[in-house]
Amino acid sequence: MSSDESSNQKKSNPFTIIKDDSTDGHGGYGMGAISLENMSPVIVDPNENKAYVDMGAMHARSDVERRVKFLPDKDAVPNGKLYWIVWVTVEKGENGPYFAGVCGSEIRVDREIKRAYKSMPEHVTHMDKSLKGKIIVEHMDEHSKKLLKDFLADFEGGDMWNNSTDELKDALPK
Repeated sequence: MSSDESSNQKKSNPFTIIKDDSTDGHGGYGMGAISLENMSPVIVDPNENKAYVDMGAMHARSDVERRVKFLPDKDAVPNGKLYWIVWVTVEKGENGPYFAGVCGSEIRVDREIKRAYKSMPEHVTHMDKSLKGKIIVEHMDEHSKKLLKDFLADFEGGDMWNNSTDELKDALPK
């Protein structure tokens, strides 16, 4: 595959699929290191009824996170609009890739005052748990969970959703 084909393929697939398996036995540098290559942040926007991948969230630079100052106190942003950054980890199983870890982290954004709320410890914990294959969405509102489920189930024809665990399917609305 040429580098042009590779870059075109990446653009058409917003989920980062595992590129290298650090457990393939080669040893050497990076062996056993945690890789974020198979994690993608999905922004769930219940205000606009949409969900989409925004890789900028990996470095707190998603569209919804830009041009606001984040505060650790939710009460400081009483009129903030609700968004979720859902940390989605993709693994490769015997039937192909599937959604292994799915953990939602809340943010509240008030564009008018250029302030927002985010619990950094929660985001870091949810990223880690997603990488470990955990499903943590029970604290999300039903509308946001439905948007997330529809996005994951429709993604690339639904194969990754179909390959996913019953735990994930049971955690999101039917």
